[in-house]
Amino acid sequence: MKLEDCSSLSYFLKVTQNDQGLAMVSGEFVSMSTLYAALEYLTPKPIATGTYAANANIHFFFLAELHRNGLSPNGKYGFSVPTLQGTIPQYTEWKETWEEFFYNSIKIVMDNEERSQGHDPEVRALCDAVLEKVVPRLLRPLETGGRQIQPRLVHGDIWDGNVSTDTDTDTPVIFDATCIYGHNESE
Repeated sequence: MKLEDCSSLSYFLKVTQNDQGLAMVSGEFVSMSTLYAALEYLTPKPIATGTYAANANIHFFFLAELHRNGLSPNGKYGFSVPTLQGTIPQYTEWKETWEEFFYNSIKIVMDNEERSQGHDPEVRALCDAVLEKVVPRLLRPLETGGRQIQPRLVHGDIWDGNVSTDTDTDTPVIFDATCIYGHNESE
């Protein structure tokens, strides 16, 4: 896009529809704004999110200006607004421990899988064992015995389709975030 001063500006526009689309672009706008505040050098600047004036069923998210903050603002795990990976809502409620946040997050994934694929007693028993035995045994020691984790901002959906390169600076750029404050190695 050409600006008034004849310079160029790269931009990205995402357009969605319906209530789920509104939730998607709203969550992505807050996610990308939070990432930009912490990692301005790595993230495009979020410009706006909203609804088309001509059609209240069409919503948008607008990014522009491609160019070891990131601590949780309240010391908890979660995020300030709901976010979606594609059309699937992510768990974002604030929790005191990584174990509690991860337990609830992975439980939603397991429950969604059961809803889409149907109930299977063997799979349900495995899921319950992971939730009740594996998660506490692996994660509880990270935050007991004087150890602690500081919840850090993570993108939430890093893969090659959500990463690019700023052609002017040859530096990496990330986008399409579904942020949480979580374990720094959870990405």
